Amino acid sequence: MRQGPQSPKEAARFVAGIYRTKLWQWRAQRSGSPIAAFDTDEGRRDPYPIHEQVRALGRVVPGMPGYAATAEHDLCHELLRRRDFGVRDPGTNVVHGAIYQDGDTIDRSLLGLNPPEHTRLRRLAAHGFSPKHLASYELAIEKRVGSLLDEVEGRRSFDLVHAFAAPLPIGVISDLLGLPDADVPAFERYGQTMASALDGISNLPHAQRLATASLRLERILDRLFELRRHDPRDDLVSSLVAAEADGRMTPRELLSMCQVLLVAGFETTVNLISNAVLALQRTPGAWEALVADPGLAGLAVEEALRYDPPVQRTIRVAFEDTTLGDHPIAKGTWVVALIGGANRDPAVFDAPQEFRIDRYADAATPAHLAFSGGVHYCIGAPLARLEATVALRGLAERVPTLRLAGEPTMRKTTSVRGPESLEVAAG
Repeated sequence: MRQGPQSPKEAARFVAGIYRTKLWQWRAQRSGSPIAAFDTDEGRRDPYPIHEQVRALGRVVPGMPGYAATAEHDLCHELLRRRDFGVRDPGTNVVHGAIYQDGDTIDRSLLGLNPPEHTRLRRLAAHGFSPKHLASYELAIEKRVGSLLDEVEGRRSFDLVHAFAAPLPIGVISDLLGLPDADVPAFERYGQTMASALDGISNLPHAQRLATASLRLERILDRLFELRRHDPRDDLVSSLVAAEADGRMTPRELLSMCQVLLVAGFETTVNLISNAVLALQRTPGAWEALVADPGLAGLAVEEALRYDPPVQRTIRVAFEDTTLGDHPIAKGTWVVALIGGANRDPAVFDAPQEFRIDRYADAATPAHLAFSGGVHYCIGAPLARLEATVALRGLAERVPTLRLAGEPTMRKTTSVRGPESLEVAAG
């Protein structure tokens, strides 16, 4: 997000953009589009029956004019890798099917750009996710997991999201960016507010909260950039600041890159950990199997990514008249890839509605699409897997008697899925 509208003209455009988004949602509901069913209380609680309804309607299902959807694994896999589809409609400010202001975080980030701009920025960010850096993060992640478990040890119950799953990725991202300790609490607070924009801007108060959070977060990052200009280190921000200095990226791209790494990195990991614990606890024998062999944590993470992925859907726009699965797609049509449905496609996965902790012990098991695919495959996927694996292993070893202490409160968002709070007992 940018700081907010800076002039009456910009303010009018900003408000118009919000109401265009709300009009789109209203039209989707009135059109009978199956996608609209996700934005209901039942859809938020359990979207998987809706995925199956979409699948039953056909391999590619038309929605409101200009939109279509698929829950088929093979078609989602194809769509995400095709170069004649992208995340941005060329020549417009329409990104991911939503309207953003020029200069917004998503608008000028990896999430909102097609090649070659996307390729250029992704190469610059790759420094922080190299095997060398990932290996160095593991010990720090283990220490953070241990410290968080020290804090909850001895409690009869605690909120797994707020006490464990959320603080972990924030701490890891702070380390990744080299953020001073004094800025971490505010970084977490404003980052979580920014993450609420992943499902779009809901109303004017929401837009105002986002604008405020964006401005405060921008100030924190600007201080960090200035620090690294004078005291560079072997970290991601130092390499990005150097890239900005020699003209390989703009100041706005530098800011957007770091904001998106925060938002996407946090949202993926907190929901991955929480969804994994939910699945392990709700599946008879699964938690006990992990406690008996914490080495299963990596397999449990992979199955959780398939079974209940944090990112439920993504979207691509057709650059030209084409077809997808023999279904004609007109130029400018936005096609929704229903990741949650594709990951439970019965044509691909055996007993897809079941959580099987050792499913991915078989190397022949088809890959899930939880981290998208193609040029937009999640750059932080190895880090998210590492964090979640260390987290589940730590929970199994330190809190073996963990159990659910009530039903979770699920997030109100639909693109990103996970519990807002998850009360657990330990004893």
